[in-house]
Amino acid sequence: MNAPARPVSAGKTRVCPHCKAVVLESLSVCPGCRHHLRFDAEAAQRQEAAIRALEVEGSVCHPAGEDPCEYSIVVTVRNAQGQQIARQLVAVGALSSGEHCTVALAVDVLPTRIAEPAAPKSEPAVLAVVPETAAPPLTGRRLSDGTVLMPPGMKPRR
Repeated sequence: MNAPARPVSAGKTRVCPHCKAVVLESLSVCPGCRHHLRFDAEAAQRQEAAIRALEVEGSVCHPAGEDPCEYSIVVTVRNAQGQQIARQLVAVGALSSGEHCTVALAVDVLPTRIAEPAAPKSEPAVLAVVPETAAPPLTGRRLSDGTVLMPPGMKPRR
């Protein structure tokens, strides 16, 4: 038995019980550790409807024969007015001669609610008259006057 999905306000956060990262409360899977957080169908549909709005990947290569160097990876988020709303030091490290590291950044955008699915275009039912002496069809519904209603794409068996 599925419990009804509780309403979630846009932007509300919670702590992932697995990796302790701050994530959106509406997510069904943590984007950090990829563990499941919720098991309701609506949350899963929302996450499936996510759009990859930005994806950047790049490598930092340290030339061979050079002294080791250090690196810091910082992510900064700004709103439409240019105000900094978040700044996070993600990782630090060092590269020796000839080493490299790759950094990937992805931004997913999720709808705040799932749109109602469009009604599927139904094909008209195919009517076929089958004589009473014929064997019953593989599928279909026989009406009292002997007419057999068949699903679209099915032909009556003779």
